[in-house]
Amino acid sequence: MQAAKCLELRISADLMQEEAFDELAISLQALGQAVETEADSGDCEYIAWFAMDEDEQASRGRLAAAMLLAGMDETSFTLTTLERQGWETAWQKDWHAMPVGERLWVRPSFCDGPSDGRVDIVLDPGMAFGTGTHPTTRLCLEAIERVCREQAPQTLLDMGAGSGLLAIAALKLGAASALAIDMETDSVEACRENALINGVELEVQLDDTPPARRFELVVANILAAPLVWMAAELAACVDQRLILSGLLTTQVDDVAAAYIAEGLVEVRRDSQEEWASVELVRP
Repeated sequence: MQAAKCLELRISADLMQEEAFDELAISLQALGQAVETEADSGDCEYIAWFAMDEDEQASRGRLAAAMLLAGMDETSFTLTTLERQGWETAWQKDWHAMPVGERLWVRPSFCDGPSDGRVDIVLDPGMAFGTGTHPTTRLCLEAIERVCREQAPQTLLDMGAGSGLLAIAALKLGAASALAIDMETDSVEACRENALINGVELEVQLDDTPPARRFELVVANILAAPLVWMAAELAACVDQRLILSGLLTTQVDDVAAAYIAEGLVEVRRDSQEEWASVELVRP
């Protein structure tokens, strides 16, 4: 069952660079992020939402400690408890339908579908991370679209699936089957719900390690450190092609090296803003 509450973190854009906030929010497993600008004053705030444990004070303490370690003092940010309805309202006002790549259209259910024949993906993330707005997600979607245009895979693994967006996109672009794995129960539930909404059959698994199976295409939009830690296990899943993201451009060399050491060959890098993806194949 999805969490009834979440914590909303806000900080003025004057106090932290956007890329630093993005990296911090993702490292803390944010459910979603947004930028809010006041129309009259022009003041800008960065916002992120986080799942709350049963112990609210412990959840607040962990986030506050992370902000202090990032160099912020206690007066520079706010933490607010939101009921689930408050979370839904918060992300809805900052998320709109959008085209991705050449063929995809990603939208929440309260927005209209595409008018130009794009592949329609309906995504209401609930309490799981992944709406498609972050550059790393877009990089993965564009890579999946390109691979499926060349030849849609028979099998796909989406490791750290979040809302299930990447796996669902692949299925709607012609992949024959897909497995989505995430370590969070909210994400597993979101994957199942979003697959049902989009009319695709998606295998979903609660786990924090890659399975002992091979897949034609493996995608993982996580973070640099866990991608390096799981390099041996994740590389072993790759039958043909691997797409990795969740990386700053400064982190790609180290992550790619970890997978090259496991016998894969780098064939492509792409970037948007300060974020990057890397693609490797099994020779």
